[in-house]
Amino acid sequence: MLKENWILCPVCSKKTRLRIRENTILENFPLYCPKCKQETIISVKELNISVIKEPDAKTQSQ
Repeated sequence: MLKENWILCPVCSKKTRLRIRENTILENFPLYCPKCKQETIISVKELNISVIKEPDAKTQSQ
């Protein structure tokens, strides 16, 4: 039997609508939280969730 966990939002720590198993592998996955309405890029491997920090978009100045 594979162990399952709910993915928790890294911003508000509430449950999202997704579950992961021990053998789940995600890379650069856009996780959307319906509670706080934030989107975060995550990676998952062996039930370990890591948040990927991306630089904010900068406006081009001329």
